[in-house]
Amino acid sequence: MIKSFRHTGLEKFYLTDSKAGIQPRHAKRLRIQLTTLNQAEKPSDMNMPGWWFHELGKDLAGHYAVTVSRMWRLTFSWDGSDAILLDYQDYHD
Repeated sequence: MIKSFRHTGLEKFYLTDSKAGIQPRHAKRLRIQLTTLNQAEKPSDMNMPGWWFHELGKDLAGHYAVTVSRMWRLTFSWDGSDAILLDYQDYHD
């Protein structure tokens, strides 16, 4: 279950479907990813074809990512059975 967000625009999109804080072209894929993440019981439940699920390192050690688009990722950490610290970012910058 999703418990917390870092990115306020992503949280607003999740709760109200407002696209004001995200890139509108990412809305459909983000909705599917957020729904899947909310139902996930462990991080690897996000290992879906085409999402390029992977664990992060360096400054983001302990976090996981799935691809939203070419450069954008949905990142999150895990606490027990809950997804926390959800972020929507281009962490390649």
